[in-house]
Amino acid sequence: MSRADKVELLWTILRQKIHGISFSPYIEGQRPGMEIGEDQIRQRLSIIEPYTRWIRSFSCREGNQQTPRIAHENGLKTMVGVSLSEELDLNEIELRNGIEVARAGHADILAVGNEVMLREDLSEDQLIDYIERARAAVPGVPVGTVDAYFLFENHPRVAAACDTLLVNCYPFWESCPAEYALLYMKEMYRRAQYVANGKRVIISETGWPSVGSPFGAALPSYDHALEYFIRTYQWAHEEGVEIFYFSSFDEAWKVGDEGDVGAYWGLWDKDGEPKFV
Repeated sequence: MSRADKVELLWTILRQKIHGISFSPYIEGQRPGMEIGEDQIRQRLSIIEPYTRWIRSFSCREGNQQTPRIAHENGLKTMVGVSLSEELDLNEIELRNGIEVARAGHADILAVGNEVMLREDLSEDQLIDYIERARAAVPGVPVGTVDAYFLFENHPRVAAACDTLLVNCYPFWESCPAEYALLYMKEMYRRAQYVANGKRVIISETGWPSVGSPFGAALPSYDHALEYFIRTYQWAHEEGVEIFYFSSFDEAWKVGDEGDVGAYWGLWDKDGEPKFV
């Protein structure tokens, strides 16, 4: 299949709407810690809205708490992120705002914490306490925490505390060659299903960078990113797997955390233009 045919297939998949996509509203020069306005959220959401059924947000402060309401107004479902860190005072703001969003009817899933276990920001008991407080406050809304699939194996008490397992699956970050990436992601998903013991399992993040330095045997490239997306959603369609792709837009601020590849995970570039054309 030619590159042009692959690009057309990617857009055919998107026009049919994927299950979900990660959404951050930041534009060039912005990063977490800056206040985001409603108009900007609406503008950025309008770019991806025709191509997805769900969005996943990452924070409930600095304006991000407006995202779920705006998404619902545009017919999208929401996995609402409550950001947790070592800063306990900010955690309380995040949790309070997330509960308010859910009580207002704008959270279809509440994701309490993102990769907290991976970063070792909180103890297992602390994380479980946040999850249980959220569940008690918003009965009827599924509550979980997002983390790498293998950490739910390592922390079965956290898995047990979640209504649904929200697992990040990144063959790239485990140095997997692109040609074997889908096979490896399938294995990650099966392992999460085993730990879930019958609970719903959602792949809350997966993706492949289009530019940047290799990570072991994993090579970023336009073609690898294009092919990874196509294979991911062919599998998702065949087996009914719920996947939130990472990510909507390229975000330059992520270079500080992830190196040069951090800026190039989007299906759209930093200006909101389609990357694969």
